[in-house]
Amino acid sequence: MRVPKDVAALSALMVGAGVLHFVTPGFFDRVMPRQVPAPAVRPLTYASGVAEIASGVLLLHPSTRRTGARATAATLIGVFPANVDTVLAGGLRGVPGWLGTRQAAIARLPLQVPPVVAALRIARRAA
Repeated sequence: MRVPKDVAALSALMVGAGVLHFVTPGFFDRVMPRQVPAPAVRPLTYASGVAEIASGVLLLHPSTRRTGARATAATLIGVFPANVDTVLAGGLRGVPGWLGTRQAAIARLPLQVPPVVAALRIARRAA
């Protein structure tokens, strides 16, 4: 089974990001919106990691590719409010240097658009 390059790249992005939720959960905890109660932060970090891994894996097989592509788009859109909250909070709490600044948080916002567009394109193609 040959996996198209764009599908493989998006799958790797999603699975890699999902795995990072388990390897470095503290980083992703900082991205959680401030309104999330403290006891729910780590479970939500892990849940979003599972969603990213699952959607990335579903992309790989032709029979689940459409579902995986839709799940990828939904997951990326679903975590977008957390990134907006990071901007409103002034950046990532506890991250030193430029990466923790509001400017870096603003710069990250448009980076979610290309993978969402790619996921939707893959979903249409898989239909």
